[in-house]
Amino acid sequence: MGKVKTTRWDAAENLKTEDDCRMFLEACFEEAGDDPAYIAEAFGTVARARGMMDIARETGLSREALYRALSRDGNPTLATLMKVSK
Repeated sequence: MGKVKTTRWDAAENLKTEDDCRMFLEACFEEAGDDPAYIAEAFGTVARARGMMDIARETGLSREALYRALSRDGNPTLATLMKVSK
């Protein structure tokens, strides 16, 4: 049997509409339990889907700071999450 070739799947590529993003975040909140890093990463996925540069411009935060804060290892402030969620 030959080797199986896989490709990386990115949820951000499948979040096309506001409704998609809303449903994705709702599902993440249900799945996260008590894991705040899961929620931060979910916000990061939605931000990438919507355009990180546009989010940075609208929030007044740098693109690099958003990528850092909204990663699995990030630790965003509540203020950052509220700005991104708008």
